[in-house]
Amino acid sequence: MPDFSAPEHFITADGSSTLILPGINEQYHSKNGAIQESETVYIKNGFNYLKGNHLQILEIGFGTGLNCLLTFASSIKRKSHVHVNYIAVEPFPISSALLEKLNYKSLIQSPNIEYVVQQIHAIAPNEKNFITPYFALTIDRSTLQDYVGEEAFFDCIYFDAFGPNVQPEMWTSEVFKKMHRLLKKDGILVTYCAKGEVKRTLKSAGFKLEGLAGPPGKREVTRASKCI
Repeated sequence: MPDFSAPEHFITADGSSTLILPGINEQYHSKNGAIQESETVYIKNGFNYLKGNHLQILEIGFGTGLNCLLTFASSIKRKSHVHVNYIAVEPFPISSALLEKLNYKSLIQSPNIEYVVQQIHAIAPNEKNFITPYFALTIDRSTLQDYVGEEAFFDCIYFDAFGPNVQPEMWTSEVFKKMHRLLKKDGILVTYCAKGEVKRTLKSAGFKLEGLAGPPGKREVTRASKCI
């Protein structure tokens, strides 16, 4: 397992922050643009693809909170109010000193974004916290393997774990079968990873796959739909 104890701040090509694990040269987001990557993979291909006004989102790997912030910003752009229940599984919280260095509040154009940035990292873990009346956040400190979620509950899973070369235990058939069970009938899983082995494992777990255009520096990303 990689050492998550001492990540370092890093500015990506689009000017937005990420963190990097110097011992293995692995970063939390793409060096070609953290916000661009998250917007493409998780918002455009995930959240904005969903219909309905009451959405259940599960994120695997909360990290810096960027995907959550962009989901919040996207949710309030909709013409009608959308209620979002956002649950993130993250056993390795980031230090407050590093959180202070992240520059998302100056780059994400959304009302009250400074307040939301502050709130998402100050909430009590393992409890449902209402950041606004329409946006609830729970950060579960379990490992993915220990996480117990309600089956057929989520509309979308943001699968944002470190890559298979760093965390192979996160990309197994058992994990994806678990993700399949947690999704609603028409639910989707989105991830930046488009490796052949990962796609084969997703298919074996019962998913139907789409290869979609990736963000700068990445040719393809993956959206997987639950098949009954």
